[in-house]
Amino acid sequence: MILELENLTKLYKNGRGAEDISFTLASGEVLGLLGPNGSGKTTTMKAIAGLVRPTRGSVRICGINALQKHEEAMRRAGCLIEAPALHEHMTAYDNLNLAARFYKTVNDVRVDEVLRMVEMDKYKKEKVASFSLGMRQRIGLALALLSDPELLILDEPANGLDIEGMVAVREVVKKAAERGAAVLISSHLAHEIEQCATRAGILFEGKLLSVESMDGILASSPSLEDYFLSQIANNREEVAI
Repeated sequence: MILELENLTKLYKNGRGAEDISFTLASGEVLGLLGPNGSGKTTTMKAIAGLVRPTRGSVRICGINALQKHEEAMRRAGCLIEAPALHEHMTAYDNLNLAARFYKTVNDVRVDEVLRMVEMDKYKKEKVASFSLGMRQRIGLALALLSDPELLILDEPANGLDIEGMVAVREVVKKAAERGAAVLISSHLAHEIEQCATRAGILFEGKLLSVESMDGILASSPSLEDYFLSQIANNREEVAI
């Protein structure tokens, strides 16, 4: 098991956030978190990555308690959460080469490899300042892939991408899973999750309403979008009662 969450909770002063999130993610699986903006997707991912301190609950990455041994646990993970932090005055290659210094096993060959994976190798000598939102997103994805992580966390990776870019992201996700990585991906677009995830989790107003295999979802519903709407409707009925 690569990722284990138990009652993971992060609540902000305004009462929003994510509450009692529990699921597991194994090697080769792609779990897509689907929910509208403000549903708790990014908060959950930030809590896993240690970018915010959870109010309560536990996070284990490859069996390591990520709250107690954060650095050791995060050596196994690669993350793209919100906008990638890039040095504007540096080239795409230099941004990746700088990040590579934090990993003993990452060399120039790997930098060139991930640039090819996100189809940015032909722009590697150009400065980030000249890049579009989609190009920056691709470099952020390359940074997440750099260490060939066992856990890949991608928060709205298709943000700012055109159709070609979205297809490229799906391929990267599928290939990472084929290599044995566990992938946690979020989106507010049902179609994107349906195209690449093996399981889907429905997040709504900070609560994880369900986690089910994509095959199971599509066996009972015409699409992930229909399943999502049915889960939201059921939740509202339960709250009303």
